[in-house]
Amino acid sequence: MTATLIYCYDPMCSWCWGFRPTWSKLQKALQGLIDEEKLSIQPMLGGLAMDSDAPMPNEMRAKLQATWQNIHQQLGTEFNFDFWQTNEPRRSTYPACRACYVARDFGLEEEMYHAIQQAYYLDAKNPSNLDTLIECAEHIGLKAEGFQKAMMHIEKEGLLEEEIEQARHLNLNSFPSLALLKGDQLISIRLDYQNHLSMLESIKKAL
Repeated sequence: MTATLIYCYDPMCSWCWGFRPTWSKLQKALQGLIDEEKLSIQPMLGGLAMDSDAPMPNEMRAKLQATWQNIHQQLGTEFNFDFWQTNEPRRSTYPACRACYVARDFGLEEEMYHAIQQAYYLDAKNPSNLDTLIECAEHIGLKAEGFQKAMMHIEKEGLLEEEIEQARHLNLNSFPSLALLKGDQLISIRLDYQNHLSMLESIKKAL
């Protein structure tokens, strides 16, 4: 029986950006178990913030900038703070989540996830805006028109909201989160942002 490692994330979650190098190492370390069909990895979108056209309140802006500073100090993660001067931020991550959902259908979810993170954290572009997401889609080889149509379809059908509901049902309420689904048993995997080996051990032990 193949167990499933669920990785719950939001492409605009700054702690997910901080976790990215360690998560990449963990995925590589798990490749043997994946090849032996003992394990599969399933990404799940968490949905930090609903659709909104309202400018982000100053208090929230200050809080997020402090979070970026904190992650940079703790993990050495790079952030481009120009974002806060050159954009009008909105507390809205659902569009970026939908972009990853669209890319999943093309087998490009991780590529989209990384493109959005690159645009947001390094290039100081706003992934709450459709034009940034279209740019990310084209960067990973998707056609702008088809991408926009798929985004509208996912929004209309409420497909992202269904996935978010599923994540909540599994108690995956913080991002990133890792949990191992083995039969009908869900085992939470404690995150280690700086060393993938402790998580690897926990997963192997749970299997």
